[in-house]
Amino acid sequence: MRVIEQQMLDAIRNRKDWKSSNTRVQVTYFPHGDTNIERINVYLHDNLIAQIRPDLVSICDCGWQTPTTKSRLNVILHNLCGAGIYQKNHKWFATAIEEDDWRVEVNSHHHFVRG
Repeated sequence: MRVIEQQMLDAIRNRKDWKSSNTRVQVTYFPHGDTNIERINVYLHDNLIAQIRPDLVSICDCGWQTPTTKSRLNVILHNLCGAGIYQKNHKWFATAIEEDDWRVEVNSHHHFVRG
């Protein structure tokens, strides 16, 4: 794991805003009834590539299926969901526990249950 990705993961785990180079973590809260729900957004080059909620992780490549985007997403997915993204024949695929692998189309959104 790259140093920047370890720092990103630490910020996510510690629920702290953080920025380094092209990657940023932003923690927000929004009211829902009598409670505030936490949302952690992860940006790469100012594109929202992941949104982390207490029970769910939502991802999008924002049209950039690059090695860096895949690497950042994999750190999040492996550590929070036991899932991941891999590439085969220049196409991206997702894998998750107890699910068949599926194709990740460019600029599509996918949701993973937190483990």
